[in-house]
Amino acid sequence: MTLYHEIAHQLTQRIHKGIYHPGMRLPGVRHLSTQFGVSISTIVQAQRQLENSGLLEARPRSGYYVSHQVPLRLKIPHSSRPELKPIVVTGQDLVLQLAQAANHEAIAHLGAAVPDASFLPLAAYQRSLSYTVRQHARHAANYVFPPGLPELQHQIAKRMYLYGSQVDANEILITNGCQEALTLALRAVAQPGDTIAIESPTFYGLLQVIDALGMKALEIPTDPQEGISIPALTLAVEQWPVKACVVIPNFSNPLGCLLADEKKRQLVQLAHKHNLVLIEDDIYGDLGFSGERPRSLHSFDPQGKVIYCSSFSKTISPGLRLGWMVAGTYFRQAEYLKYIANLATPTLQQLAVAHYLEQSGYERYLRQAQSNYQRQVSLFTHAISKYFPPNTRVTQPKGGFVLWVELDPRVDALVLCQQALQAKISIVPGQIFSASLKYQNFIRLNCAHPWTTHLEQVLEHLGRLIYKFL
Repeated sequence: MTLYHEIAHQLTQRIHKGIYHPGMRLPGVRHLSTQFGVSISTIVQAQRQLENSGLLEARPRSGYYVSHQVPLRLKIPHSSRPELKPIVVTGQDLVLQLAQAANHEAIAHLGAAVPDASFLPLAAYQRSLSYTVRQHARHAANYVFPPGLPELQHQIAKRMYLYGSQVDANEILITNGCQEALTLALRAVAQPGDTIAIESPTFYGLLQVIDALGMKALEIPTDPQEGISIPALTLAVEQWPVKACVVIPNFSNPLGCLLADEKKRQLVQLAHKHNLVLIEDDIYGDLGFSGERPRSLHSFDPQGKVIYCSSFSKTISPGLRLGWMVAGTYFRQAEYLKYIANLATPTLQQLAVAHYLEQSGYERYLRQAQSNYQRQVSLFTHAISKYFPPNTRVTQPKGGFVLWVELDPRVDALVLCQQALQAKISIVPGQIFSASLKYQNFIRLNCAHPWTTHLEQVLEHLGRLIYKFL
């Protein structure tokens, strides 16, 4: 082994051990030269080798940084294999219990998929909020009945155009978050007792909606990298009277996978062939790591068979409770259901967000957020590889900020969750991401927290709790 290969090997070991973590700048070449007792040219050769292998990335006039895409020895979780049979949703009462138990400032909140305030554009939004209170106090005091504030509809329509969905502003229905949009969509297209196809695992909030509406869930196998199985969904709709299919095609929760454009096209074609309504949850679509905003599923549908749902909860603020939907042929029905549910979405938030989007700072913020979340996911992944048992499997999300973690089969995630809460750590057990309480040895972690020594210690402690099951 040549000298620079040996130096490259030693640097690689430091990276995998977390001494140099993703996004961290390596010491300068002179410092490394002194440290290793070799020439500067040897250090440069070693760095270039690691750059070619993807471990390091060079930044002009700044130096070498550990890549966010460091190859890891951890394997990804197994693809799901749920039974293709409609079932009644069970166990969702656990969600509220866990949320209430974790509702304390002293808790390390690694459970709920809520970004830490430091990752949100709060200062910019607060300026827009202050402007709105000063300039539009009378307007903000009144109702804006469905479909919503025209200025906000216009700004959302402009954004949707960026990812391929060409909609008129008056086709957009403003809602109280994405959860209400999903509820309205299901109420508009299905009745109690009807069957709804879903990804497996899927966002537990969707399972709660299906449960509350008295509908049945049909879990479809979903790959941690490729997304929902089109062949399995085809078999399901041929075998069962499925009314709708709810999918998160862009950076799904909890898997973080991205459905390829060709699969999106196939999914829409399947829906047209079998008269199936597709309900798209695109809440994470703006948070991809590649820098390119993926197309919406809605953009592949010229016939109005896709109901599009999203919100600003993951990008501006979860406390806004401000979302929207494009319901296509079901617009009038969804609009009426929205009105009888709660009359209107709060006017103040609509005015403030419309003003914020108009100021042209949102795209700049998103670029920063995408980079931040990619770094956080990498840091969490490395900590898991360092502190969790060797047979742990972790997703490799292409966007968003959550990780789906498969633990040893001997680990009961619900028991682990309870033990973690006693240690002031909030996590989410895998059981609640399934209609039939599957994924008993899985957990989901929220990575959207500033990386600190304390946070690393929290993950180390969580790892020790997992080891006790083995």
